[in-house]
Order: sequence, then C-alpha cells, then structure tokens
Amino acid sequence: MKLYNALTQTVEPFQPLSEVVTLYVCGITPYDTTHLGHAFTYATFDVLIRYLEFKGYPVKYVQNVTDIDDDILRKAREVSDDWQALGNRWTRHFMEDLRTLNLRPPDVYPRATETIAGMLDIVQRLVEQGVAYESGGSVYFHVDAWPEFGRLSRIPREQMLAVANERGNRPDDPHKQNPLDFVLWQAQAPGEPAWDSPWGPGRPGWHIECSAMSSTLLGNTIDIHGGGGDLIFPHHECEIAQSEAASGQKPFVRYWLHTAMVYHEGEKMSKSLGNLIMARDLLKNYSPDALRLYLANHHYRQVWSHNDEELVQAEQRARLLREAVVVHSGAGPALDDVHYLTDFVQTMDLDLGTTAALTILKQLGEAVIEASQAGRDVRQAQETIRSLGSIFGLRLDADQPEPRVIEGWNNHLTRFNGS
Repeated sequence: MKLYNALTQTVEPFQPLSEVVTLYVCGITPYDTTHLGHAFTYATFDVLIRYLEFKGYPVKYVQNVTDIDDDILRKAREVSDDWQALGNRWTRHFMEDLRTLNLRPPDVYPRATETIAGMLDIVQRLVEQGVAYESGGSVYFHVDAWPEFGRLSRIPREQMLAVANERGNRPDDPHKQNPLDFVLWQAQAPGEPAWDSPWGPGRPGWHIECSAMSSTLLGNTIDIHGGGGDLIFPHHECEIAQSEAASGQKPFVRYWLHTAMVYHEGEKMSKSLGNLIMARDLLKNYSPDALRLYLANHHYRQVWSHNDEELVQAEQRARLLREAVVVHSGAGPALDDVHYLTDFVQTMDLDLGTTAALTILKQLGEAVIEASQAGRDVRQAQETIRSLGSIFGLRLDADQPEPRVIEGWNNHLTRFNGS
C-alpha cells in the first residue's frame, strides 16, 4: 500500500510504526456544519481507515472538536448564544450527519477544553527551550527560532504572512516580536472564557490544541495526520514546529494526508462565501449510499465541483449494488470474482484510487446481476460486493448504519447533550 505524503510530496510505501496504525484528523470548529467539504474530508478518512482494517491493520483514530476558538466565540456573539451551548448543538448536528452516512466513529473524540493541562505543559516546555516567549499575558512561538518552519507547506517565507493573515493571524498584535509569530496562549479578553496559567488567565491558541490532543492520546510520533488542504498552512505547519520543539525534535507525523477543496458556483465552498451545500439537505433527496459513492468517486487529492447530475448517477449506482447483493443465486457454475478483487486492491493500494475502485465494484455488480439471470451461483461474488462496499461505508440492503457506527457515535453524543 502506498500513500501520498504531503511532507515529501511523493507517493511512499506505507509502513506503520507498530501493529496499530495511529491516525489523527483535525475536527470541526462547531458552529455551522456539515457541508459537502466537511463530508468529503471525513468520508475520505473513513475510507482510509476501513481500507486499512480490510488489509488487517488495527487503527486507533482520534478526531478532535475545536470547541474554544476565535471563530466559535465570534459566532456565539453574533447569535447571542452561549459559546458552549452553541458548540454542543453544532457538534451533535455534525455527529448525527456522520452517523447517518455510516462513518466509523473515532476511538477518542476529545474536546479542546478537556486538554488544557496538556497544552499548558507543552507551552511551558517551549518557553523553557527559548522558542516561545511571554508578552502581555500571552505566549507566542517565535518562528525565527525554528529554522525548519515551512518544511511542510514549502511557502517562501516572504509569502507566509499574507496567507497566515487570511487564516486567522493577527499581524498587528503589539506583543509579537515578529508578525508571523503565532499565539500559543492568549491572554483573556473582556467577556471571554479563560483558564488559569503561569502567564495569567487566558485560553489556548488554535494550533497548540491539536498538538496537545494528538500527543496526549497517540504519542509524540504518529503515523498519519490528516485534514483539509486548507489546514497545511498555517495550522499543520505550526503543529509541526511546536510539537517537534517540545518533544526534542522527534518526528511529529510520518505521513501527512490532505483532502482537496470542494467548489460550488466557481468558488471554494466556504462559510464566508455563503455557497455551502449541506449534507443534511442532500440526504433529503438522496440515499446515504448515493452520497458516499458521490464523494468517493472523486480522488481525495483532486479539486472538484459539486454536480447534481453526478449525484443522480451515484444514486443509480447505489441501486445497482443493492440489487446485486439481493438477487437470487442459482445452482449453475459459480461466478469467478477473483480478478475483480485483485484489480480493486491494486487500485486502492496506489494512494486510495477510489474512483477506479468504484468502477470495478460497479462492474462486479453488473456481472452478478447478469450471472444471476443466467442461473449461476453468485453467492461468493455477493459477499465480495458486501466486503468491498463496506470499505466505502455502504449500507446496501441494510436499513441502518452498522451497529458499531451507531453505538460509537451515540456514545460520543452523550458528552455533548447540553443545549
């Protein structure tokens, strides 16, 4: 199996550090979900996890909730709501959508606010090592003290600030030594929630949250770290710098995987542009299997645009596969499905070739229906469709998601039951 590693920008053989693959995927900031871009990212990593499990790798999967952040506090003020209640409500909405889409739940689903102690520990270490400094009650990572900053994104230093400013950086902060320095601990602003720290009351910066949650739950070095491509800089770049500086330069992540952006009406789908297509709205007219097939029919590294006609075709494919697993099996010669299985594995092994793999699965479905009509034995081929379909989270003829999906998400939901 080979995966594209964004750190080296090459397709590399995948070899985990141990028997259990460790995977961390950046989760949502819960104030407006689940749009098609969200669904594409999390469905992609669901396919990855399921394919690793298909190949015999146990996976320990952590996905976080960024429940304290500039964006969620701003949104709470805009709608005159409590920031915690707002976050709980949208997190439940998100989890319910992923449950409906039959996405395997993470093994651990931490809130950022549950890991404050770990964040403070990392920040303290960074200050002691001289790569971070306190100013005005806030603590900043000094990028000039980390020469490797930029190794993941490969953005020239003179272009970094403009990109960072578009994504939450505050270049005019008078307490910074360099406009590109990023906040690790943010001094409390009037009316904002705060936690105690050695530098006074405040809250964590965005980047330190993921470093603390991943290292606390998966260790200093993890196999795979994922998220949307828009997180490469500054978020993932900053994660690498602070994590490796805090751990004594141990490699933070071995394989970086990022999903491409989804476009609609000629622009990247985003909250700010208001061109969101919500998964829950699509599920009013299309089956969960259709939406899963629609998403997986786009390779995870290729930018694509929402297309209603493709969704119609995905629904037709979902019906075909559902018919294939329920048709009558005859007593004639068995349908040989070996070459379908072999071709499927070969294309998936090459950086999750989902588009070609779905074509093979469709061809097998058509062959099963044709063989059934000819009175042939199709039972083994039907089991193969179920096995390969499960990699894409397909329900097929089941009327509900998998039991492990329902149980896992329901367990996580109980922690977000505040209004």
